Amino acid sequence: MNAARQEKIVIIEDEPDIVEVLAYNLSREGYNVLPAPDGETGWSLVSDERPDLVLLDLMLPGLDGLEVCRRLKGDRRTSSIPVIMVTAKGEESDVVLGLGVGADDYITKPFSPKELVARVKAVLRRGHGRLDDVTQESVDLDSLRIDPSRHQVTVDGSVVEFTRMEFRILHLLASDPGHVFSRQALLDHAAGPDAVVIDRSIDVHINAIRKKLGSLRDYVRTVRGVGYKFESKNA
Repeated sequence: MNAARQEKIVIIEDEPDIVEVLAYNLSREGYNVLPAPDGETGWSLVSDERPDLVLLDLMLPGLDGLEVCRRLKGDRRTSSIPVIMVTAKGEESDVVLGLGVGADDYITKPFSPKELVARVKAVLRRGHGRLDDVTQESVDLDSLRIDPSRHQVTVDGSVVEFTRMEFRILHLLASDPGHVFSRQALLDHAAGPDAVVIDRSIDVHINAIRKKLGSLRDYVRTVRGVGYKFESKNA
């Protein structure tokens, strides 16, 4: 049996009709679907089950989707699990906010079941090939250390948590100091060429990276009209 048929997906959604549509279409593809009706239940379910992917509504009773995503991406046990937000909030500002807390993709309601299944497959495919095309060498520059084998970043002696996308972007930039990478090149590397993204998504990730770098935030430089590069004192 195809390995993908064994993959587990948690759906955190409070609308039974939406859950039914999602579960039906994903089950037809062979995925093991586990629903949760609210944020707290979903958070516990993901923590216990460690699924391959989470489909997450933003507007949930109690603990909302943004906070659930923050918790998932801030916990070492669940930070590497891909999250696709499924929501009626489709303004660009909402999309940017969702990506900013670590979501891997974003699909708005109403949606085509076929499109949603395609998005799920694309995100899972990117996850399986995540480290195939990136160097495994650690990066040591000034007080920054990036260790791909442990998916760990140390800044000024302290371990700082980065989402999967942020980690891949930072590692690529720091692996080749001085080289200017276009936004598209960074997205292709971090998310894959089949990713569905908006124009500003790379800027959201870069802003998050800079914030987490703290005293080293200026090492990630903007090259206007082109993209981004990494410059350290010793580069």
